[in-house]
Amino acid sequence: MTDSLGWRKKLGILVPSTNTSVQPEFDSMRPHGVTNHISRIRIPNIPLRNDADFSELIRLIGAAQTEAVDSIMSCEPDRLVLGISAETFWDGLEASRRLKRELEEHSRLAVSMGADACQVALRLYGAKRLGVVTPYQPVGDRNVVRFFEECGFSVAKIIGLKCDSPVSIAHVSEARLAEAIRQVDGPGVDAIVQVGTNLAMARLAGFAEVWLGKPVMAINTAIYWHALRESGIDDKVAGWGSLLLDH
Repeated sequence: MTDSLGWRKKLGILVPSTNTSVQPEFDSMRPHGVTNHISRIRIPNIPLRNDADFSELIRLIGAAQTEAVDSIMSCEPDRLVLGISAETFWDGLEASRRLKRELEEHSRLAVSMGADACQVALRLYGAKRLGVVTPYQPVGDRNVVRFFEECGFSVAKIIGLKCDSPVSIAHVSEARLAEAIRQVDGPGVDAIVQVGTNLAMARLAGFAEVWLGKPVMAINTAIYWHALRESGIDDKVAGWGSLLLDH
């Protein structure tokens, strides 16, 4: 028997318990016959005042992640999707590959996650030189730059918004994000990438591509696109930029 609503695919999606952006953005991109099933990684809404605080957040996510994976597995999803980004960039390319391998071995499912999705999409666009927007403290930004450089990209400019808690990341306005996009753009920048899954930038990214005439990629769009395409779902979804519409 096939699931009556998720008759094409059921996606098991991990998000930090503090995240309020992934679920509504993913649901808005969902094609008919695909269903999203959320499992929350329980973490406190700790202050993020400096690099040490941000590193502690990554530790807390890692410590609680397996429980969330085991919880979502009981609905028998077809694919595991990480609605988390910082963890997938942390400590560079090899650490990202190791994280994916460990999750796939534990869940026995294929995994889509932010760092992986970004590099696949950027290669599809032929982008080499990036402008990057994050909600992170400097330690998070350094890990993002390290990952992209180890993948063969260069980061021309990165802006970390230094949000002061996990929950407050979702409070950043589209106006502030539009300002940050303009700040990291410039001559020779091939694409703009936004990381941090609790920044609600998927809708804005599609508009920004029209202003700038180049790819502007929100990480939630990249993750969901990767999950769909790797699951054999090739529907074109309008309203979220060129990645879901044209690729």
